[in-house]
Order: sequence, then C-alpha cells, then structure tokens
Amino acid sequence: TIEKKTIRAPFAGRLGIRLVNLGERLEAGKGIVSLQSLSPLFVDFSLPQQELARLQTGLKVTAISDSYPDQVFAGELAVISPDLDAVTRSIQLRAKFENADERLRAGMFVKVSVVLPEAQPVLTIPSTAILRAPFGDSVFVISGSTNLTVQQKFIRTGRTLGYFVSVESGLKAGDRVVEAGVFKLRNGMSVVENNETTPKTSQTPNPPNG
Repeated sequence: TIEKKTIRAPFAGRLGIRLVNLGERLEAGKGIVSLQSLSPLFVDFSLPQQELARLQTGLKVTAISDSYPDQVFAGELAVISPDLDAVTRSIQLRAKFENADERLRAGMFVKVSVVLPEAQPVLTIPSTAILRAPFGDSVFVISGSTNLTVQQKFIRTGRTLGYFVSVESGLKAGDRVVEAGVFKLRNGMSVVENNETTPKTSQTPNPPNG
C-alpha cells in the first residue's frame, strides 16, 4: 500500500540536499537525504588536563563563529569525559547550545570559551610543610602559647602555585604549621618556634642556576 511507501523522519530537523532523483529505484540502506537536528546543538572541544580541577558541568560556555562575528552564542558545559587523550593529555568536553535561531550548523568551526566561576579565597601553606606518605598527606600543627607541642593532622590538598599548596580540608585559617624539618617530628613533641629561619617563599619561584 501507499502507506508502507511513506518515509517518515525519525526526529524533527532540517533536511539537506536530496541524494536521489525522482523516479530513481531505491536499494535497501541507500541514503535519500540528510537530516540535521540543530536545536539543541552540541559542540565538542578539549582543554589541557591542568584545567580539570576547575571544570564542572553547568558552567557557562560561549562560542563565536566567523560566519556571525558580531554574535556571541551562549551555552553550558554538558559533558566532561572521564578519560583523557593519551597523546595530548587533554580533556574532551561537550557543550550544549539551545541554538533556537539555528544559526550554528553541524560541522561549523567555532571559537569556544568556558566561563570559570569567580575565584574564591583559599587556604594555602608552604609545600615544605607537607609530609607526603602513601596513606595520605599530613602537617604538624603547633598548639600552646608557652610550651609548644605539635599534633599531626591529615589534610587534602588542591592546586599548587609556586611554593604554596592549597588545602581543601583538614586545616582552618589561623592554624600554625611547622614549615621545615617535618620528617623529624612526632605527635606531642615539644618544639621551639623560630620564624627567622623561615625560607623566603614566592608564587613565582626562580631559583638561581647551580
């Protein structure tokens, strides 16, 4: 019947150039016309692995195309791939654009920017204060006002900037930590505080050539 010869699109979209002519015999599996769904549209791109800690789904993403240089397309980060490219060490990402006006097209080249959240205050300590171990990183916190002693506390660290390491948990602002010689300390050991011997720290260290 004629009903069986009616071809229906599997989803709503925009048809491309017809691949067959009227009256042509169709073989099974032969393409008739391309069909593109342009709203929403997904854009795949990548970023260096160093940016992984700052990425999360839902972040605002913008795109600019040479076809519409005066228009900025707004979308959001929809997918962060769980694995990295083994060659480039980059993270594969996918952004979603509603593309209601259907100006963005499949295969189009665009320049993408991820809008990162505003910087938040972070707690940092010198990297020399951290005692590294297979079972976790820790620091020695100084307690007392006259007879000073130390207590070992396990921490979770974040990003590193120069000599400084951010602390995500395990310490609070105002805690005093031992910066040098931590591998010699044990819980409850008495210490003497001497900040005059503290080495100079910098966010952009530039040690002299040996």
